[in-house]
Amino acid sequence: MRSPVTKYGLPQVIIFPALVMLAMALILRAPIADIGIWLIEAVLAAIFIWILSFFRDPKRDVTAEKSLFLAPADGTVTDIEIVDETPFIGQKTLIIGIFLSIFNVHINRAPCDVKIDKITYKKGQFKDARNPQAGRVNESNDLLLTRTADPNDKILLRQISGAVARRIVCTAKPDQFLAGGQKFGMIKFGSRTELYVPAREDIKCMVKIGDKVKAGLSILARYQ
Repeated sequence: MRSPVTKYGLPQVIIFPALVMLAMALILRAPIADIGIWLIEAVLAAIFIWILSFFRDPKRDVTAEKSLFLAPADGTVTDIEIVDETPFIGQKTLIIGIFLSIFNVHINRAPCDVKIDKITYKKGQFKDARNPQAGRVNESNDLLLTRTADPNDKILLRQISGAVARRIVCTAKPDQFLAGGQKFGMIKFGSRTELYVPAREDIKCMVKIGDKVKAGLSILARYQ
């Protein structure tokens, strides 16, 4: 049976709800006025539901079309930038940044069929993930990827911690193959994910700043 909660949430998905339930039980025995007890219980119940919701793992029916770059995360497109060159891609690069609030699904997915060439983790700060500069200074994890479908372009996917997020999870390994939309990790409690692809005339950006996207479903860019 498929679990509605992601395995990447362990152990928090067990420990946090258990602590909340324990607190709820203790509050019921505390010498507090009835209205005070029920107000506290309501807040704890909301926290309990939010914790389970944060680690939810909704089923996604991913398209098999090879010309697409799918969103690697749920959230809001906060910035779209073209830079002259990035080291791994080696040419003019389109960067699409996605901010994940604490209410979004936080599972990361591959943007297309890829082979993982290298994974590089970098310690850093914990600035607000809505700031495009967060990708340069915050704790991050870079997945250097090569498309397995033609053309075999180099792309980069960056997981970035935010002001609240303090734990990047990545279960993928170098030389592993991922299918488009396949899950490989998550960032716990508010974060940012960036997709780097070649900025060429045959690749068109399909989103704009402010768009809401869903991992494995929304199209960020495509080959024309």
